[in-house]
Amino acid sequence: MFKTTAVTFLAIATSFSVLFSPPQKSYYHSLFVSNSLSDNASISHHLHTLTRRPHVAGTEANSEAAAYVLSTLSSCNMDAHIVSYEVLLTYPASRSLTLTRPPPDPPITFVLKQEIYEGDPYADVANQVQPTFHAYAKSGSVTGPVVYVNYGRVEDYDTLKDMGVNVTGTVVLARYGQIYRGDIVMNAFDAGAIGALIYTDKKDYGGGGGDAKWFPDDKWMPPSGVQVGTVYNGSGDPTTPGWASSEGCERLSVEEVERSGDVPLIPSLPISGADGETILRSIGGQVAKDDWQGSKDAPTYKVGPGPGVVNLDYNGKQVIATIQNVIGIIEGSEEPDRFIILGNHRDAWTFGAVDPNSGTAALLEVAQRLWKLQKKGWKPRRTIILCNWDAEEYGLIGSTEWVEDNRELLASRAVAYLNVDCAVSGAGFHASATPQLDELLKQAAKEVQDPDNSSQTIYQQWLGFHDSPEVSGLNDSYNLSGWSVYFIGLHQSWHSLTCT
Repeated sequence: MFKTTAVTFLAIATSFSVLFSPPQKSYYHSLFVSNSLSDNASISHHLHTLTRRPHVAGTEANSEAAAYVLSTLSSCNMDAHIVSYEVLLTYPASRSLTLTRPPPDPPITFVLKQEIYEGDPYADVANQVQPTFHAYAKSGSVTGPVVYVNYGRVEDYDTLKDMGVNVTGTVVLARYGQIYRGDIVMNAFDAGAIGALIYTDKKDYGGGGGDAKWFPDDKWMPPSGVQVGTVYNGSGDPTTPGWASSEGCERLSVEEVERSGDVPLIPSLPISGADGETILRSIGGQVAKDDWQGSKDAPTYKVGPGPGVVNLDYNGKQVIATIQNVIGIIEGSEEPDRFIILGNHRDAWTFGAVDPNSGTAALLEVAQRLWKLQKKGWKPRRTIILCNWDAEEYGLIGSTEWVEDNRELLASRAVAYLNVDCAVSGAGFHASATPQLDELLKQAAKEVQDPDNSSQTIYQQWLGFHDSPEVSGLNDSYNLSGWSVYFIGLHQSWHSLTCT
């Protein structure tokens, strides 16, 4: 499957060279999508090497991963180099969560630790995983009764208001899903809450409860699993909005960043489904609506406030850290001033075997196949730029800084951008794009064999999952600083210790 994703990746990318006129099938194109250039061993080696240990942005482990990507691209005889930026990142210094329940039940201090499973091949480096946190979360200590707010959407707060529930001065408990976690925290602040807890409900992430199994026996989130991520609502370094974060550059102060409206103003913490359910059992008041309820074996969800009271304490450390984008360039032979850009990020909250390094492995496989074609005489019509971004998980930081650094050049020369983070994450093929590229995606899928069924193509497999192949639209987060270019993205997943 990894090899097929790489082939699909370049079947699309090579088509960009003649984007607006269907090409005659060339020898080199046919050779590229064939199995003769490589096998699964190389792409599997890339994935294994990149995911040997956790590699959050700004850490030594992620710097080592950058060196590996650079070495691989350089070995493909292309102009490969690292572009570094100095950006604001945050890490957890300390956090605690205590639930006080009505007597006679004693208080509970949650462990806030994701458990490893028996036989976990990465158990020896599991202690290198960062403690669960939200990047750019507000530091602080708050205590208040809990209110259950469903998914934390604006309409959920409207429902609570109609029920006569006052959220002011409370700590809200929301479940992941439906909206971005940063918006969950922002909506809580707007409603008057003093803190926010976000958990993974079994109904959405645990297979619906009951007899459902979880990782490693199935794909579902285990009870102690926690989805971490950023709560930043912007793109790029929060301290340098609109300009690149080069060493010694002008920066906004922490106070100015908070006034921008892009970072939360109340503390928040992601918690596990098991901890979320324990807190839900402490909440009384009115029974929540049917579509607010959990899985079939969950307790009855009520909205509160209280009587359960939580103390949420979070202290984050802010660091100006070095991030490293790895860039590789293959100059075009006919239109060298027109750029086709292939992108993927490298940093991960944990091991990143799905998001993003299945995509990184595909990107490196693409680079190696292009080099093999070059040795056989092939030259690209347009310049191909391969970009391996850093600090994407924090808020598209590496890519945004690079765009800000090269804004005029890209505005005049970039033709198309193809991005892949989660190249392999389960059955079925999914993609999103600007509408102009829908047919190009379908054309590429028709040229790649289904790895699970040699009698059909990826396109035919795609038809098996949908009555008609569906190319979804793009999320606003993919608007790389307003480039006027065509864009394809291949999809994503949640982040936890078991995202391996």
